[in-house]
Amino acid sequence: MTLSDKLYKILIQGGSWKTILGGLWVTIQISAGALLLGTILGALICLMRTRKNRILRGIATVYIAILRGTPVLMLLLLLYYGVFARAGLSPVTVAVVTFALNVSAHVAELLRSALEATDRGQAEAARTLGFSGWDTFRFVTLPQVLRIAKPVYQSTIVNLIQWTSVVGYVTITDLTRVINNTASRTMQPLLTISIGMLIYLGLSYLVYGIFALTDRKKKRGAA
Repeated sequence: MTLSDKLYKILIQGGSWKTILGGLWVTIQISAGALLLGTILGALICLMRTRKNRILRGIATVYIAILRGTPVLMLLLLLYYGVFARAGLSPVTVAVVTFALNVSAHVAELLRSALEATDRGQAEAARTLGFSGWDTFRFVTLPQVLRIAKPVYQSTIVNLIQWTSVVGYVTITDLTRVINNTASRTMQPLLTISIGMLIYLGLSYLVYGIFALTDRKKKRGAA
């Protein structure tokens, strides 16, 4: 069997490409939903983590420690087969919640680190010039935080896409599961899995490209 015959069997025969695109769409849905919810929740946890109130700071610290130290697959299994077992939630919804919780812990910590790395002298200067506390944060501190946190946040997104490959354990037909099923059906595991890896690699570089594009636009705007 030639390479073209193998590719036809894997990607075309029986509408395989539709199944692969369907699995890819599920992966994108879970990743996008978890990223949105996780980023919002992470910002709130970061706010708690940086408060002077010891109780709030302690809750946020424990939250971050537990979720960053727990394997995401174990968390997914716990929520799907335990916490939400009788809630009637769809597997995709549980997966989004699971990854959002995991992402929120990482986002909270990277935002806190970025906040601590900002130049406090600029904030103090802004207050001296009459800026309110909110305006100082919005126009001085926040841009610095976003600039510092951006590279790590980019890696967090790529890691999230990779982490979603475990959702097949809770009956979700994502990209990884589709690739695995296709490999079993076609008896071409090496080539099929290689194609799956290339798709994940493409998603990762799409994220890198989007961030690079935003950087170029900012540089052009500054010029």
